[in-house]
Amino acid sequence: MDAARQQDQRRGDGSKDRYGVLLYYKYAEVPDAAALAAFYEAHCGGLALVGRVRVGPDGVNATLGGRMTALEKHIAEMSSNPLFEGTDFKLASCEDPVDERVARECGFTSLSVRVVKELVTLCSNPTSAPPEISSAGRHLSAAEFHSVLQNVAGTSLDVAASAEKNEVVVVDARNMYETRIGKFNVPNVETLDPEIRQYSDLPSWIDEHTEKLRGKSILMYCTGGIRCEMASAYIRSKGEGFENVFQLYGGIQRYLEQFPDGGYFEGKNFVFDHRISVGSLKDNILGTCLICDSSYDDYSSRCRCSHCRMLVLVCPTCQDSTKEYVCELCQKNGKEPSQISTKQDCEIQIGLCEPSGVEKPSMSNHNVNSKVPWSNDCEPLKRLRILCLHGFRQNASNFKGRTSALAKKLKHIAELVFIDAPHELSFVYQPILGHCSDKPSPLSVTPKPKFAWLIAPNSSCNTEQEWKAADVPFDPLQYQQQTEGFEESYTYLENIISQMGSFDGILGFSQGAAMAALFCRQQQKTCGAPKFRFGVFCSGYPAPVGDFDGEPIKLPSLHCFGNGEGHDRQIANRASVELAGLFQQDCCSVVEHDMGHIIPTRPPYIDQIKSFLSSFL
Repeated sequence: MDAARQQDQRRGDGSKDRYGVLLYYKYAEVPDAAALAAFYEAHCGGLALVGRVRVGPDGVNATLGGRMTALEKHIAEMSSNPLFEGTDFKLASCEDPVDERVARECGFTSLSVRVVKELVTLCSNPTSAPPEISSAGRHLSAAEFHSVLQNVAGTSLDVAASAEKNEVVVVDARNMYETRIGKFNVPNVETLDPEIRQYSDLPSWIDEHTEKLRGKSILMYCTGGIRCEMASAYIRSKGEGFENVFQLYGGIQRYLEQFPDGGYFEGKNFVFDHRISVGSLKDNILGTCLICDSSYDDYSSRCRCSHCRMLVLVCPTCQDSTKEYVCELCQKNGKEPSQISTKQDCEIQIGLCEPSGVEKPSMSNHNVNSKVPWSNDCEPLKRLRILCLHGFRQNASNFKGRTSALAKKLKHIAELVFIDAPHELSFVYQPILGHCSDKPSPLSVTPKPKFAWLIAPNSSCNTEQEWKAADVPFDPLQYQQQTEGFEESYTYLENIISQMGSFDGILGFSQGAAMAALFCRQQQKTCGAPKFRFGVFCSGYPAPVGDFDGEPIKLPSLHCFGNGEGHDRQIANRASVELAGLFQQDCCSVVEHDMGHIIPTRPPYIDQIKSFLSSFL
């Protein structure tokens, strides 16, 4: 099958130089995931493609963007590999990305290729074995799926028992924010919306609704099909009464291609790229504004719940207010928005109360026009409290001094709290021959102790403050050998937070950023989610400690690092890019600068940092 030729026929002529988006997945045994990932890096990089590729022992999941000609070359290359036999390459032409912020959040400004344990994580509990993918529900083409919906008794379900109308149930396998702008709506057919915040919550919902599903012919659907594979297998694993599970092959995307007028699908299909959503010829609006309930379905403003950070729909009029956004799920759990005054005389720009001569920070790209909400009595709201983790062989005092310019620029919106790491290091010096002796001597002045979050095996860590001559010149890759000490550092940070009180966010520099990511990952594994509202990771890298698994770190994150080889001579650009790829991409922002191994404090970089932090005020 010539997939590229089929795409040409579907699109017609004249779109060769247009921008396009390609989605595909393939469940198959991958003998060498690392080698396949390396191939993707080289091949997609050579075609100037951007997006996300996840390679695991169980297959590949890819969302790529680029020129149509480049994407077609990629399809041809992958189709020649027997591993991808029968793969459904979903290619669509579209407009070029115009909103860089949205494109960056969606991971469409660079290429991210990662090796993962599994393509999609159905259950966040690492002790629970995933269902066998071979048990997934039967695939129905868009035409077959439509036919079943149209004839609910369903001759199309030829392998299932004949079903009456009340024996067919449709299950949406997507997240709540996706279903709010589009879903299947079929008269006389029960459609179940699990209203989940994330895919790993779906098994719990299935377990709680087994009686609604038992003995039914279950039709499942999602965006492109991959989430239905595992979810349908999970339902069928329950045994008798759960055999008749079917899934829409190619997902909503293929259905809308087959039925451009929308068919039984109402609203828009949420997609995880710069397009945000794709509609049908109906052009109807299913979503409503969280604040005023007016018809609205545009997520381009990227408004989020202030508690769980899930995307919420807020119309332009309500975005201008200073209300705190609280999603439906958090409201059901008793969390309420803060009632903040919207009096015009209390909407004062940052810096208006500063004495003359003091810099007035810019807040570009912030969706409340650089205004900070003030409380009812016109006193400023509490600043963000941020826990700051220093780099390797630094200390709190040293890091505080080096970031004094940053603290000054952020003084109206953030309080930076600095702490020492728990592992104290020996003093190291480069030997210098003296005038009267050929024996090297340490410095005569004893500096303050230096610390680390992670250390190399057999490294010297003591509190005796002894000098030690460096065995070799500085090695910029030494962080790759720092594999021990995490457990002590994790317990230490937990105790610090318990003693000092809660923090809004965490900021880490270099090894501190690596430790901050590890800490958030462990909190997610232990508690279900990180305890911070956000994280800032500067010149970071993924520490070679443990395994990040396939589940992304569900924390709004800002990653700040040097833009390319050579700008940061200690942490390579690709290492920082890899760390950013470990976080949930729809709330991940990246700031690349040209200033080396530092946290930049000049425009436009500081403006981007302030814009990110201000969204949490």
